[in-house]
Amino acid sequence: MSRKTVARSAVAAMILLCGLAIAKTQMPNPLGGPVSLENARKAAAPALAEAEKNHWTVAVAVVDTGGNLIYYEKMDNTQIGSANLAIEKARTAALFKRPTKAFQDVLAGGGDGQRILSLKGVVAIEGGIPLVMDGKIVGAIGVSGATSAQDAQCAKAGADVLK
Repeated sequence: MSRKTVARSAVAAMILLCGLAIAKTQMPNPLGGPVSLENARKAAAPALAEAEKNHWTVAVAVVDTGGNLIYYEKMDNTQIGSANLAIEKARTAALFKRPTKAFQDVLAGGGDGQRILSLKGVVAIEGGIPLVMDGKIVGAIGVSGATSAQDAQCAKAGADVLK
């Protein structure tokens, strides 16, 4: 084998392994019907309460399984950039059936994990979590405005209400 062939084979193997690492983090839950407006509000309320309790200003978005916005709320004085980021975190979590932290962790690993940057529609920042009801993914919640770990803490508070 030539060096070129060996190099191509190695690159192909790395791409495959990166893809497997990302696929492994996908939640096994099947998709359910879309989250209702009532349940979207139920999920957003504790996320906002968690932020308020900790004196964080955040935006909260809830989307259905197709990434369509169902509910959105932004606290006063939340930075404008967080408005869209909350929606994008929720969309990423819904469309890829996993918390956005999974992408953040793979990206943080560097090397082949940096390929995530080329995936359309992926926000590799913690704070987006799928919403699960009756064992099925019905949408996702995204929070932005504080640190990514604090955003995730708020999103988890919201996601836990629907379980």
